Amino acid sequence: MKNTLYKISTLIALSLGVMTSCSDEFTNLEPLGSTSYENFFQNEQDAITAANSLYFYMKDEDMFSRGFFWYINASDDMVTGRINSTADNIKNFNMTGDEGYAYWMYPQSYKIIRRANDIILNVPDMDLTTDLKNRILGEAYFMRAFHYFWIAHTYGDDVSGGVPIVTEENMFDEAGSYSRPASVVENYAQIVEDLEKAADLLPLFTTYSPEDMGRAHKDAALAYIAKTNLYWAEYDASRYAEVVTYVDAVTNSGSGRALYTTNTPEEDFRMLHSHLNNWGPEYIWTVVSGVNGGSKLPGVSLENKGWGKYNGWGYYMPTNDLYEEFEAGDYRREVTILKFGDDFKFFGEERKYQSENSLSGLQFNKYLYEYQFENPIGTYINSNGNDPTTILNVPLLRYSELLLMKAEALIMQGQNGDAPLNMVRARAGLEPKTDATMEDLKHERRVELAGEFANRHFDLVRWGDAEEAYSKPLYGRLHTDRADPNSDFVIGEIWPARNFDADVMGVWPIPTRVVSSSGIEQNKGW
Repeated sequence: MKNTLYKISTLIALSLGVMTSCSDEFTNLEPLGSTSYENFFQNEQDAITAANSLYFYMKDEDMFSRGFFWYINASDDMVTGRINSTADNIKNFNMTGDEGYAYWMYPQSYKIIRRANDIILNVPDMDLTTDLKNRILGEAYFMRAFHYFWIAHTYGDDVSGGVPIVTEENMFDEAGSYSRPASVVENYAQIVEDLEKAADLLPLFTTYSPEDMGRAHKDAALAYIAKTNLYWAEYDASRYAEVVTYVDAVTNSGSGRALYTTNTPEEDFRMLHSHLNNWGPEYIWTVVSGVNGGSKLPGVSLENKGWGKYNGWGYYMPTNDLYEEFEAGDYRREVTILKFGDDFKFFGEERKYQSENSLSGLQFNKYLYEYQFENPIGTYINSNGNDPTTILNVPLLRYSELLLMKAEALIMQGQNGDAPLNMVRARAGLEPKTDATMEDLKHERRVELAGEFANRHFDLVRWGDAEEAYSKPLYGRLHTDRADPNSDFVIGEIWPARNFDADVMGVWPIPTRVVSSSGIEQNKGW
């Protein structure tokens, strides 16, 4: 689905009126008996319009630009980048639930869940071709599951419970009557059920015409079944077998999913993280982006003020701890991270990296490819520096992550995970591992997926490693002259050790306004 579909979605959000109002959350659901609602699902265009509206918040700043990434920023891989009290409190697990940065992901996810429910309720009785009806219903099941996936593991566990399950069957229940399931496992079961339906209904990505390429597709559904089972396995080890099954289902789906590789390790990882691979075999699910909208993550993680060329925001700077995690000879390191003195191209100019703003003296390089061109504004990057998107479709789930998920699942079952893990290492130019351990797997996930929505923070939580990791300070490179790319530096502490209570902080606080308006219980300890 090209970026133009997002423009259409904006009009849809306005045209649906009562269906998509700001009060359209699970906390404020009332029977929508108005004429505008009853008359909406009448024809093919109505159904397509409803399906298009499911993607509206994918590009929202508070979802997959910064929103969920404030939580990923809590990991040991990065620091906020520059002083920001709200962001710093989130990273330090010092939250009240009133933080605006962390508010919107929860209610906006439920808005999309509501839209999906409307489709699932109404579209089956519509007079549509079988193929179109199946696709639209598949999109609804997928997008409902996708948003539940994010809020379930972000806010739910087996102590405080999961997040309220609202489907087409109970969506008109009295406002305030919804409760939390006893465990997030119930959410995972619902997510898998929805994704299985989506996988049955959706076509392969390779059958889509160019204008539909951003729509949900069979591989995305199968891939998120695998990842949901990986998270579920924290509570039920039998789910690891399902991870292997569904990763293999993606591999064998017929769409040609594979690692992007030309057998040129010194170039492949760089080209993977560019718009040239937006629709390649490795990108399973992304935020479709362009010069007029999409994920702002490339601009959010760019040098603050972009060396006077562009309005970078200066957040999410990698730590020296992450830099040192890479093995010697790993071609991913320089693609992932810029350090002082590294050569790169920016707005057509050959430069050596330096930063007068980065707290760590480092910057993520993965999202910089589109900035290299002379006069990129309006062609490769957004002309509005307050909306710093690029034409890179920011990845949310890549095939390499699926391979590492399979390796992890095999190792956790006492089997050999070398084959999928070593496919990822080979692309990076590294020697294979023999009898790989969980420590090998943890290392590989960290360096392969650094700075991405793969979610290093939640990896540490689900592995039980967060308390130990966060008990240590984070380090960066402190340069004597931050204006000089060749200046000397020392390794110094840039973020103090944090007190992480594993019994409480494995989940984040539900926004206070949601708790107040819905009557559900806040996560314990927050």
